Amino acid sequence: MNRREFIKLTTASAMTLALSHCSYEKERDKLKKEAPKDAPNVLFIVLDDLNDWIGCMGGHPDVKTPHLDRLAQRGVLFTNAHCTASLCNPSRVSVLTGLQPSTTGVYDNSQPFRLARPEAVTLPQHFMAHGYCVSGAGKIFHISRPDPDSWNDPGSWHKYFPSKLKEIKSNDPALKIPLSDKVSTDSYHAWGAVDLEDDEIVDGIFTNWAVEVLGQKHDNPFFLGLGLIRPHLPWYVPRKYFEIYSPDKVILPNVNEGDLDDVPPICRKIVNSEVFKKIIKSNQWKLAVSGYLASISFADAMIGKILDALDASPYAENTMIVLWSDHGYHLGEKLHWGKFTLWEEATNVPLIFVAPGITELGGRCTRSVSLIDIYPTLIDLCGLAPRDELEGRSLLPLLKDPSSAWNYPAKTTIPRPRSHSIRSERWRYSRYNDGTEELYDHEVDELEWTNLASRPEYAVVKEELAQWLPKVNAPGAPTKSSKSIFRIFQN
Repeated sequence: MNRREFIKLTTASAMTLALSHCSYEKERDKLKKEAPKDAPNVLFIVLDDLNDWIGCMGGHPDVKTPHLDRLAQRGVLFTNAHCTASLCNPSRVSVLTGLQPSTTGVYDNSQPFRLARPEAVTLPQHFMAHGYCVSGAGKIFHISRPDPDSWNDPGSWHKYFPSKLKEIKSNDPALKIPLSDKVSTDSYHAWGAVDLEDDEIVDGIFTNWAVEVLGQKHDNPFFLGLGLIRPHLPWYVPRKYFEIYSPDKVILPNVNEGDLDDVPPICRKIVNSEVFKKIIKSNQWKLAVSGYLASISFADAMIGKILDALDASPYAENTMIVLWSDHGYHLGEKLHWGKFTLWEEATNVPLIFVAPGITELGGRCTRSVSLIDIYPTLIDLCGLAPRDELEGRSLLPLLKDPSSAWNYPAKTTIPRPRSHSIRSERWRYSRYNDGTEELYDHEVDELEWTNLASRPEYAVVKEELAQWLPKVNAPGAPTKSSKSIFRIFQN
């Protein structure tokens, strides 16, 4: 007989998970509400490191994303949506708890949110409390391979694939191919075609599991989460996706060699210019861009598979869809390679809502919105009880009419240095922890090449935007330590 997986926890970790479970139980008992049989289902799709390089957003002229484009055509695409943090863990924690990083103190990838907010009721837990069957697969909460102390939130799911506790990324066959067989600069900044089928890559495995769930009979409304790892590095995907993008013909990002001349000195410490220089010196830039585009197209194919499964199921007409990416990515813009910045490439992400009976076909909204608005929006769409602690705002008015007035800019936070940016429909204003500033006018400067912060004629603009900066920055949440590592025993 196979032994079940189990974990051995320190007292602190056990208490964290117990509080998580108790919070859900108390919430369910308090609400005592069964979901109506005709309540809408939710398909919740998360991508990793996807910037605006998708066809419907026009971020890159070469990209091929037919399935993301058709999803956008079915509902409302938010072209000016921004993450609350330009790195995985704090961004995802913010979406799934409805709280800003400055409120939770979760600023970095090394801070498990349950150590900071054991009482938090996550978005999936709120659906559980309302009678939904809640399941998920892949990377939704932050899981950092190969660190065993980065974990899923077990109390947030009825079912999870491959399990609530099992490590995910290390199972990807693409990652086991020797680096010498790849075209890359190092083990992390790596890219290359692999001779594997879609179903052999973990994202393909996750997607197939979600397809199976959609093919099952559901007596109660369901919340189904699918977290895709691509286009996160390393960019290893099946060869057919690389064949779409010839490195000889791929268009490179528009880079200004003097882009950092007018930014505060503290910004230059953030910029990962050494990696970018190494990529250029080794003649890898076009290959890398091709790898990122290929990874986007691979993820797009997974989106197509799950949409086809939904359309073939009995649930197509009564399922809300939300798709988002945790943050963007620089591929040379601002002379930077990666994320972790307060600039547009790192903060602007795809956000798509499809709400049958509410959203019209092909809706596009240019209002500045935040990923933190996802939680309250799904509450409204599905008729759940509101939660007073949520810091986002329901996007329902914009789903009904994308041109509706909206005067709430998006906030983004980075941990090193702990600093914030405010993005309105026209402006981006950033203030760093040493008091230095940036200001960009997106009406005339979409690439953020000209910092206006030092010009006195923009003092009023800065003052108005500064009112949206966090009034309080919570102390940093506890970080992981060897005292709270999971020991996972498998079959």
